[in-house]
Amino acid sequence: MTVLITAAIAFQLNASMLSPVLATMARELNTDEAAVGLTQTAFFTGGAMCGLFLPRLSDIVGRRKILLIMLAVMALGGVIAALAPNIEVLMLARAMQGIAGPTIPMTLIILRSQVKDEIRLGTLMGLIAAINGGVAGLDVLISGWMAEHWGFRSVFWLIAIIGAIAVAVVALWAPESKPSDNVKMDWGGAAILVVSVLSITLAVNEAGKASTANWLMVAGLVILGLLVFALFWTYEKKHEQPLVAPKYLARRQTWGLLLTTVLTMTGVFAAVNGVATSLAQNPDAGFGWQADAASLALLTPYALIGWAVGPLAGRFAPLIGYARMLRLANVATALLLVLLAFVGIHSAVVLIASIVLIGVTYAGVANIVLNNLGVVNSPKDYEGFLPGMNSAAFNLGAGISFAILPVFMVAGSPAGSDSAAGYTTAFIVGAIILAISAATSLFIPKTTTAELDNALETV
Repeated sequence: MTVLITAAIAFQLNASMLSPVLATMARELNTDEAAVGLTQTAFFTGGAMCGLFLPRLSDIVGRRKILLIMLAVMALGGVIAALAPNIEVLMLARAMQGIAGPTIPMTLIILRSQVKDEIRLGTLMGLIAAINGGVAGLDVLISGWMAEHWGFRSVFWLIAIIGAIAVAVVALWAPESKPSDNVKMDWGGAAILVVSVLSITLAVNEAGKASTANWLMVAGLVILGLLVFALFWTYEKKHEQPLVAPKYLARRQTWGLLLTTVLTMTGVFAAVNGVATSLAQNPDAGFGWQADAASLALLTPYALIGWAVGPLAGRFAPLIGYARMLRLANVATALLLVLLAFVGIHSAVVLIASIVLIGVTYAGVANIVLNNLGVVNSPKDYEGFLPGMNSAAFNLGAGISFAILPVFMVAGSPAGSDSAAGYTTAFIVGAIILAISAATSLFIPKTTTAELDNALETV
């Protein structure tokens, strides 16, 4: 657990520590925030693409070996970013660091190979998966303070140092396992799938530009992505050792989970990290807080409570049922977004309380259950494929969320307006999408422990 938590934290710092220092990065590199924002896009897009095939490759050549390579490249990328003389080099460094995108699912797969008791496995997976929501909220506070005193490069040096520590820890103590040792990697299928998902991801990124988006390009990329996926399906059916057998893609455990993950992230991610924080900082329609105050009041307790609740969610999910717990969490989150839409926009107390409670329902429960389902529902002979694809689904959903919800927010509450109508609409749209995700979770088959099933039979 020490090894796996160290690896998970090393990755998560790359995902979360840069958000508060984008403005500092733009200033010190003599560019604008839009250009710096693209470095984040490069990181998350690279992570989504690598998640499609690296976990499966780890089944074949060894999970410890692949995790070691991922963390080493990530740490090297941190050094390059710290020394970057311009935005182009920084973009390259962040794209390199994207190789570590599937770190969380990789650590969960390794954990599953070592822990057989379902209740204990769920608890420990919940502890690791909770890191995916932030390192107890301290990461954003520390990075903001470091950037203010020593510049953005100091943040990358810290990321590189912790990454190097993670490399050493994994190299010394991580267990090795490769359940598909006698299988050849399907590089052709991996390449086709990456093209398909990348097309959809680029379409989402372009749609996120709203009024300035090239909608013809968006439509073309979506069509291309769907056509290439059809090619992937045909290719895999004919391949003797496919990246993933089509029969597994057709299972409800697969497409039901991936659809629910995308919809859950779409409904909640930008609602918390974009809409709520914008409302807190808006001097006209909101509460006029400073950025650091908004992070301290909203995002820090949100992440902290998620980390505290995560192990409990992981422990009880096998007993209650993963899909059932996920459904309850998403319905609760949707109701909290409705509360934000009609009350939270006028009351700072309700805004803070609602975001903290979403830290319980989403960061502490839904996020944990979705990550764990990717592991427990993966077929024995393809253990790496579903956690990897689920990791890509998280990234895709986050991108779609920022492509949809801020559009409603800006349309109804443009800069300088004292109307909160845009915030209300954005929260309601998020709640509707979460309600749909609760419905799609019905497609995920029941997953409980054998102990509970036997107890029910006895009763």
